[in-house]
Amino acid sequence: MDSILIRGGKPLNGTITISGAKNAALPLMVATLLTDEPVILSNVPDLMDIATMTALLRGHGTVATHQADGTWHLHTPDITSTTAHYDIVRKMRASVLVLGPLLARERQATVSLPGGCAIGTRPVNIHIEGLAAMGAQIEIEGGYMKAVAPQGLKGAKINMSTVSVGATENLLTAAVLADGTTVLENAAREPEIADLIDLLVAMGAEIEGRGTDRLTVHGKDRLHGASHRVLPDRIETGTFAVAAAITGGDILLAGADPETVEAIMEPISRAGATIDNLPEGIRVRRNGAGILGVDVMTQPYPGFPTDMQAQIMALMSISHGAAMITETIFENRFMHVPELGRMGANINVHGGSALVRGVPKLKGAPVMATDLRASVSLVLAGLAAEGETRVNRVYHLDRGYERLEAKLVACGADVERVRE
Repeated sequence: MDSILIRGGKPLNGTITISGAKNAALPLMVATLLTDEPVILSNVPDLMDIATMTALLRGHGTVATHQADGTWHLHTPDITSTTAHYDIVRKMRASVLVLGPLLARERQATVSLPGGCAIGTRPVNIHIEGLAAMGAQIEIEGGYMKAVAPQGLKGAKINMSTVSVGATENLLTAAVLADGTTVLENAAREPEIADLIDLLVAMGAEIEGRGTDRLTVHGKDRLHGASHRVLPDRIETGTFAVAAAITGGDILLAGADPETVEAIMEPISRAGATIDNLPEGIRVRRNGAGILGVDVMTQPYPGFPTDMQAQIMALMSISHGAAMITETIFENRFMHVPELGRMGANINVHGGSALVRGVPKLKGAPVMATDLRASVSLVLAGLAAEGETRVNRVYHLDRGYERLEAKLVACGADVERVRE
């Protein structure tokens, strides 16, 4: 199993090109099931999750071809199977997103209950309740969601009990082919949702309320092909911004979108980094005063994202003073705390909050990744630590970060992948 070896203490300086967003690309790929015409997606990152999604779509009849520049041609002239099997779905939670499009196009779908990172309970009840309101009959049997809509899906008013990105995406992609108008209340507002809406509209969908928590979808009989470019990854942007700050470096994040990362950059700026929005991207550099402790609470967009919580904790671990980091999205997303503790971080967890008392230096140590974002927080800590850090179980990283080691090495990091 691969590991990443980091010899820390080097300021990172240079340019990092931000990749397309994984969390946008996956639902965009699923949305191509809604039409029998070709869809072209560009700026798709080269990641394990993208490979998993490609395998899943091919199982439903998609012809998928890939170009070296990150462009995918996806064409599903016919749905050859309406079953998403456990062997694939267990690898990645986003696989559950095929439920809505399959049900909308074929009036039936059998989808395994999802897997993915072990960061807490993420129930699919909101997906099921919304589709049921649109006329679907859904039973859970043998670990599978078995859904049918013999008369097709019908427009409905759906008030989601909790803000859920996945449920919003699933219900959106079902509603675009439903008979009548669907209104989604308390919808997620993440930029990845807006990116999905942009593709669906390019495919002929009629959707109102982009960027708000109330989406109105006027169903169509069919959608057509389209071309779309995946938006820049805001979580990757934030991760490398922390890399600049935690090492005392100066990095230009080329192609980053300032509008989507305001909530991420705000605490990094308060902590002592200088952030400049430039025509070519975002420049992040640390001033000479070091890192200040700042409190952070995760919230749905436009708040601070849960996917940046572990990274900001790594930054706070070397701050002057203390910081309170509160997790409100997932109840089990502090599994990186003991690993940071192995490197000398002083962190105490109290329920949904972690009190981080900054230490002057972290020390290199062998550590183990527990999920995607936790794993990159350990890499960040290793970049700032004295000595050598070995991050084990880095297959989590390969799910969400494209060419991570190469991007860091280009900015002066001493990082290598060790294959065992």
